[in-house]
Amino acid sequence: MPRFSVIVPCYRVQAYLRECLDSVLSQSYRDLEVIAVDDRSPDDCGAILDEYAARDPRVKVLHLPENVGLGRARNAGLPHATGDYLFFLDSDDTLTPGALAAIADRLAESGDVDVLVFDYARTYWWGGTRRNALAEVLAQAGPDTFTAAGYPRILDLLMVVWNKVYWREFVAAQGFAFPPGYYEDTPWTFPVMLSAGRIAALDRICLNYRQRRQGNILSTTSRKHFDVHDQYERVFAFLDEHPELGSWRPYLHRKMGEHCLDVLAKPDRLPPADKAEFFRRTAELFARLKPEGAQVEGEVALLEGSWAAYRLRRQAARAGRGAARRAGAVRRVAAGRARTGWAALHARRPLDPELVVYSASGHRGLLGDPAAVHRAALRIAPRLRGVWVVRDAETAAGLPPDVEHVIAGTRRCAEVMARATFLVNDVPWTGVPAKRPGSVHIHTHQGTPLKYLGADLLDKPGARLGVDVPQLLRRADRWDHSLVASRYAELVYERAYPCHFASARTGSPRNDVLVNGGSSDFRARHGIPDDHTVVLYAPTRRDYRRGGHVDRIDVARLAADLGEGHTLVVRLHPAPAAGPARGLGLAELARRGAVLDASDEPDLAGVLLAADALITDYSSVMFDYANLDRPIVIHADDWDVLRGTRGVYFDLTAEPPGHVTRSQRELAQLFGSGRWRDEESARLRSRFRSRYCEFEDGRAAERVVRTLLLDEPMPGAVRLPGQTAAGRGALTSA
Repeated sequence: MPRFSVIVPCYRVQAYLRECLDSVLSQSYRDLEVIAVDDRSPDDCGAILDEYAARDPRVKVLHLPENVGLGRARNAGLPHATGDYLFFLDSDDTLTPGALAAIADRLAESGDVDVLVFDYARTYWWGGTRRNALAEVLAQAGPDTFTAAGYPRILDLLMVVWNKVYWREFVAAQGFAFPPGYYEDTPWTFPVMLSAGRIAALDRICLNYRQRRQGNILSTTSRKHFDVHDQYERVFAFLDEHPELGSWRPYLHRKMGEHCLDVLAKPDRLPPADKAEFFRRTAELFARLKPEGAQVEGEVALLEGSWAAYRLRRQAARAGRGAARRAGAVRRVAAGRARTGWAALHARRPLDPELVVYSASGHRGLLGDPAAVHRAALRIAPRLRGVWVVRDAETAAGLPPDVEHVIAGTRRCAEVMARATFLVNDVPWTGVPAKRPGSVHIHTHQGTPLKYLGADLLDKPGARLGVDVPQLLRRADRWDHSLVASRYAELVYERAYPCHFASARTGSPRNDVLVNGGSSDFRARHGIPDDHTVVLYAPTRRDYRRGGHVDRIDVARLAADLGEGHTLVVRLHPAPAAGPARGLGLAELARRGAVLDASDEPDLAGVLLAADALITDYSSVMFDYANLDRPIVIHADDWDVLRGTRGVYFDLTAEPPGHVTRSQRELAQLFGSGRWRDEESARLRSRFRSRYCEFEDGRAAERVVRTLLLDEPMPGAVRLPGQTAAGRGALTSA
């Protein structure tokens, strides 16, 4: 029998679940079991749980046949628990190192109490951490055990289930269970704490309480927050069944009023149209459950007045918050006026259901995934009108003559964007009108990521230099669909961009031509002999160096080492390519014909198709090139520096798509020996492709057009686990 049964209910938390489970299973105290409950999660939670159960016998997985909600999912796990103590851990939270050992020691010291209460810290998506504001309550509890009556301050702590462990026999004897609905912790925690004969406190942070930017149930605007009334009805029903606890009625009556007023005051909880009804129902409940002779003082006294009086009180409080608040309001008004004008006039007109606006790489032209979707739409749905946003007249001149376009920042651009039903882009939109209800924003990204993105950059100050992460996330709030090429990419984007988009497992439209074996005129245009082996070198940028470019390889020497019958093609990352990188020698080498500089080639796919092998360090181009099933070599001589300064999502040197070199000498020896294309290279490439290119089937662009633009079924569309519906629902997670 284990000491702890950790019950973990899981629903739509695939981006955080591994971190949660790892925090438990890596504890120094190992006498535990994990009861993981898959609450019919539509994402990959179930598969992740099965993976952990397969490699650790302490993990037991329960797959529920239907979604039952957080409280009932916990109930489902209870009969399977065999430990002395129950620990209800939410699947997006984590234990701190050494937490279970500290809890076990405190239980041994206190003599196996009914409930042990410990401390926690709030960890914010932007990297901040804040300890429980009432931590002194635990410190002042002292080393002895107590009851709620003996130390009532313990009830001032946040009344949640996850900051405590519970003696399983005590829970079973009392018949405690969780009800359905929101605020399910309330009718569990109050009865448990009031019934416990022996309580102990542990003044130690044992849990990190994740404050998600979006996706937290209690931060979701909904009428479900009316459930708080039913939960307090259950608390008072418990008191009716236990008259010996009747003295707690005045205290719980006040707590109920404070809790409901707090829900009402939160801006993101209740729909504005429902707030008056919520107030009235709270006031009615407050009056009905008021104990005889109870004194009503402080803020809860507002519940004995009218909705109008409450609103006046709130307005007065807001009006007194100082000049900073008023200045912010002035700024918001000014911003609102700036958004009016031409775009606002056209926003009064209905959306055009057949208008699709495209942009790629900061309006640099017909490129990448948006271009692939555009071409597929012309073929599949010619009735759709595609308009491209480009940055200037020079870029517009490079478009095919039959491609309609607008210049970014013009009135015409604002008009078109205000009327478009669909917007397709691979970088977050900037300088666009407010998102209109009914418009659909499809974000394609620019490649499968290895390096940290979005919110994950917050603890990497060097990497986020010049990046306004909060502004970046506000732009990502516009996304409705995020295209992914693998479940790995899906998890990365959900963590890096904690927003309300849905992941579409379509594959990458730009890579269809690679999967399907398209043709390229790159060799012919540059006069590369047919019998030459083309080696492409594509380095990424370095955040630890101003300008982003570092000469990790002497390309002239590499070209010489490759020898006759080889052509070395160099393609710099777009950011360093626009700086002094070429002036450091590449331009002169290209002029002399020692290497071929392909940094300005607009069609990346054409370059990849022409290459017989790829040498890269950490560029995302490796994920695209893997679709060709051709040799890849990773040159990782500064891997530790990059990992420390930028941050990476997995160890590329441990899971490479081919051989790894650490010096130019190793690189030359690899090519000189022919090992760059041996069986081991093929094995590594196959394993890499199966994980990171799993949705790449050559039909990604068609899938986007049919399912996201036309909302029609498509044979062979990739579906999420448990989903059967066609159309957009077949591609997206909620």
